[in-house]
Amino acid sequence: MSGLLARWESHLASERRLSPHTVRAYVRAAERLLEETDATDWQAVARLEAPALRAQLARRRADGLSNRSAARELSALRAFLAFARSEAGFDEAQAPRLRGPRIKRTLPRPVTPDDAVQIAEKVGEKRREEWTGLRDRAVLLLLYGAGMRLGEALSLTGEHAQIGETIRVTGKGGKTRVVPILPAIRTAIAAYVAACPHDLATDKPLFRGARGGPLSPGLVQKAMAEVRAEIGLPTNATPHALRHSFATHLLGAGADLRSLQELLGHASLGSTQIYTEVDAARLLDTYRNAHPREAEGRGRGD
Repeated sequence: MSGLLARWESHLASERRLSPHTVRAYVRAAERLLEETDATDWQAVARLEAPALRAQLARRRADGLSNRSAARELSALRAFLAFARSEAGFDEAQAPRLRGPRIKRTLPRPVTPDDAVQIAEKVGEKRREEWTGLRDRAVLLLLYGAGMRLGEALSLTGEHAQIGETIRVTGKGGKTRVVPILPAIRTAIAAYVAACPHDLATDKPLFRGARGGPLSPGLVQKAMAEVRAEIGLPTNATPHALRHSFATHLLGAGADLRSLQELLGHASLGSTQIYTEVDAARLLDTYRNAHPREAEGRGRGD
């Protein structure tokens, strides 16, 4: 890896505290740009203009990149050029501007409360060893019961083994928030901690793999995929869907948007407002299924 990419990776991981997945994607986008432009120092990168970005996006689209993925690529390139201008001593505000592709906005697809709990229970039951089953159950309950991202839950350390009524979570961009922890979640974590055969030192990961290393998010995702197929849930019932369910169910119970924004760790209220659309869509579905005139119209084939 070149010195430029190493510095960019360090900035993303250590200073902006982005998730490992996002760091890899942003570094790979920057690497592609450097390969195509032959820029070898920050000054050369800082002088790149919009045509260089358009050319890279065109090449990526020719490879079959979707609109959503192209938008993410452009976001990564914009961030890289802004950082390059900062490193080179240029004005970040003068970085090239380029309109991204239009993306069809899709609503999150939450699962029901009963399904969320059933998923956590069944994933736990399928593990060969009791402690790994208790571990998976605790992780999934954190996603649904506390609205954590999977990466946030797996970043908890042994310091959180004796968990209280609230927990301080570090999310995207290093943003911290305080999240209430329900008694059922505290009980689930305590059961896992009591059964875990590994030393849960305060500076080491709380959730461990079978050999004692950090628990891989891929293992949690794979376990949930197996269970959702068994109980007939759609493929969009992922670990992140449990976080969507947390938000949607709280909103439906009367939570206000500002409080929900803080609980989710969203930087902008706009990211939280999408859940009002989810709740409205669910209400409309309920109306269509339950209203006598709607049911009568379907019976007549209207």
